[in-house]
Amino acid sequence: MRAKLEVLALVLGSVGLMGTVAIAALPTWRVSAFIGANLIVMEELWEGLWMTCYRQIDVNMQCKAYDSLLALPPELRAARALTCVSIALVVVSLLVTGCGTQKSICCSDDVRMKNVALALGGSLFLLSSLATLIPVSWVAHTVVRNFYNPAVVDAQKRELGDALFIGWATSALLLITGVILLFQYSKRTSKEQVFTGEHLMTEKDVKKEDSIYLPRTASSFHKIQEYV
Repeated sequence: MRAKLEVLALVLGSVGLMGTVAIAALPTWRVSAFIGANLIVMEELWEGLWMTCYRQIDVNMQCKAYDSLLALPPELRAARALTCVSIALVVVSLLVTGCGTQKSICCSDDVRMKNVALALGGSLFLLSSLATLIPVSWVAHTVVRNFYNPAVVDAQKRELGDALFIGWATSALLLITGVILLFQYSKRTSKEQVFTGEHLMTEKDVKKEDSIYLPRTASSFHKIQEYV
């Protein structure tokens, strides 16, 4: 059962890796809102981390990379960095967790190192979940705030894109993966402590074969006192 949970964690972590790559590549973080004048113009605008895509009626979608990083709003600049960090963390987490599984040939003779690798992998998955959740929630908060801000014109208002929902689902998967691995680590350590305690108690009870046990004899002085 424990091996199955570890395999499940690796599968969820792999899906989480694909999710982080997808949200970093998709240009649908913010999409145009069809309200007010935009309903008549019928144009569609997608804004992602690396490019914007624009399409009008009967015109194919055209995408263009951002001209300058400094021209981006702060939430998109932070999202670029955090999504890259999240991808790197997930990759490292999968490698470390693979070394810590029971079926792995890495550190096969060192159970303690496997337990440490499993705990480290779970912790890195939790960090990757946080690194994914922060930019997605930040961008979503900015979109909702500007949407209900009367000072912002209708043409500049945006709606939540598909990448944000994928990001929330990916963050949940990475969180579940980290919790499973840390749970496995706690089960392993508790079992190891019980086994170590039983082993020490057995060693205390069993006499060593090479040891010599001599019976206790009365001293000669005690014999003289009895004679007197």
